[in-house]
Amino acid sequence: MDKQSTVYVAGHRGMVGSAIARRLQSLGYENVVVRTHQELPLDHDAAVTSFFADTKPEYVVLAAAKVGGIVANVSYGGDFIRENLKIQTNVIDAAYRFGAKRLLFLGSSCIYPKFAEQPIVEESLLTGPLEETNLPYAVAKIAGKTMCDAYAKQYGFGAFTVMPSNVYGVGDNFHPEHSHVVAGMMRRFHEAKLAGSDRVVVWGSGSPLRELIDADDLADACVFLLERYDQGGMINVGSGDEISIRDLALLMKSVVGFEGEVEFDSTRPDGTPRKIMDNSKLQALGWRPQFTLDAGLRKMYSWFLESDQVRA
Repeated sequence: MDKQSTVYVAGHRGMVGSAIARRLQSLGYENVVVRTHQELPLDHDAAVTSFFADTKPEYVVLAAAKVGGIVANVSYGGDFIRENLKIQTNVIDAAYRFGAKRLLFLGSSCIYPKFAEQPIVEESLLTGPLEETNLPYAVAKIAGKTMCDAYAKQYGFGAFTVMPSNVYGVGDNFHPEHSHVVAGMMRRFHEAKLAGSDRVVVWGSGSPLRELIDADDLADACVFLLERYDQGGMINVGSGDEISIRDLALLMKSVVGFEGEVEFDSTRPDGTPRKIMDNSKLQALGWRPQFTLDAGLRKMYSWFLESDQVRA
């Protein structure tokens, strides 16, 4: 993979896709190709076929997906499985048919069993039941990973899957209903600070443990793997550190500068009780994250304050 290679980043407007595009450009890649949904609707097979026939990217990063938090997953499960299956099928198949050398598919740690042994190794996939609250999305991601493996086995296609832990950072979605835990929590603390509220209520007991990785660290790992990793299959990408939702809320309170109390609503769902990845395969290749959680959250909050989302 040289700096003149054509690299197509699908989903460049999302948090992870935008971070990957930035990282490629910062490293001197001269032909990073992106398209908006209006320019290229990835759920339309004919449009995807036409794009790949014309562009013939040598490397493909499939970061495009319909994503959301617990509320969105529970409410719109049909949309999540339909749209993600369409996107994945169209892009993976077209990348193979039009000669891409490699394809990196972004998975999600929610595909692992709800009660997988911790830290979670890649081999834990499909060894137990999934978390019900995001089942349609998880099944779609499992299908994408399986499609990559099947194309690699049958056709020799250089497709592999990156399995990130919970991602946060610059470019995240702060929608009050559709956001993930970090962005949703940051927005609630920010709004409470502006309103002069005396408390913030956080969903759940606060006991679940999560491994969080900054989007810029994940992007660095993805480019690192595109350049060096040729073993196929799936590889975990995480920070190696975990934090309870309770401690995350207290850290968020500090980052945002909220001075009230933090309460936990145990009548709301906790989700998976613990989720930390075994990152030994990635570490053996020599990659390490750069951002501590505190530094990453402060970078994210600074961006949020300057973004349109602060007014959404």
